[in-house]
Amino acid sequence: MRAAARAQSNIALVKYWGKRDVARNLPAVGSISITLSALWTDMVVEFDPQLEQDVLRVNGRDDPAALLRISRCLDSLLGSGRLQARVDSTANFPIAAGLASSASAFAALVLAAAAAAGMSRSRRELARHAGHASGSAARSLYGGFVELANAGDDIAASSLLDADDWPLSVVIAITTAAPKAVSSGEAMEISRRTSPFYARWVAQQQADLDAARDAIMSRDLRRLAAVAEHNCLKMHSVMWTSRPAVVYWNEATLACMQAIRLLQAAGVAVFFTIDAGPQVKAVCLPDVERTVQNALDAVPGVARTIVSGLGNGAALLDAT
Repeated sequence: MRAAARAQSNIALVKYWGKRDVARNLPAVGSISITLSALWTDMVVEFDPQLEQDVLRVNGRDDPAALLRISRCLDSLLGSGRLQARVDSTANFPIAAGLASSASAFAALVLAAAAAAGMSRSRRELARHAGHASGSAARSLYGGFVELANAGDDIAASSLLDADDWPLSVVIAITTAAPKAVSSGEAMEISRRTSPFYARWVAQQQADLDAARDAIMSRDLRRLAAVAEHNCLKMHSVMWTSRPAVVYWNEATLACMQAIRLLQAAGVAVFFTIDAGPQVKAVCLPDVERTVQNALDAVPGVARTIVSGLGNGAALLDAT
């Protein structure tokens, strides 16, 4: 009746922004991501017949504000007649700060909950349930390069390349650990309703997905950099042209982008991407990760950097 699982964060190279079905949390566009080995969330789920309601602790503290989403996800996976659960979540990186903490959390949750309940679920099915709770969580069930398809009537995630098939490094510049003022879900709806660029964003996504997929399968960093940076800037342009404008960046975010541009001009194999938050992720070849880290550490306003390789996807830690 108890199990623990670890899932890693992922960052999208071709972004997910907007929903085609808010109630079911279905993305409006497909996306492609990489799973990070160094950023993870552990989830311990224990079903207890003595409990009258679910209990959630996050990093050692009760978190009633996040409990509703956790309970809904458990109901979706196991049915509303399930036993109540005691859930303990531990993350080794800032939560709700633009680092896909919900992705790793819900991926770990569904894996641990299914094991604790003694239920056999395929990874594809677990990804579907995780994605209904947090769209990007479906991608964290898998390692390496992952595609989340916008097809059919549900969520479908699949692996493009394993982590070892094309080893890359990611240097993450933390510009603030504070939670975002506007959640990604709320910001997506603001953009869908008000940005004049939103429809064009959706229309152009398939071309970006095809270009990124081809670049990944041919291990072409230059081509991947071009589509990933452009896709990132398009997504943030949609946010900036929403009403009210959603601006997650800060001064250090812009300074990090400039530092990466200078590295590129010097011939360093690196590119940037930024999710819904102020943190900058620099994707590079492993042999230049120290150069990239030193450059971002020197940027005023960067609190710290984290270097990560590519991860192997969610896995059980124990089951008793």
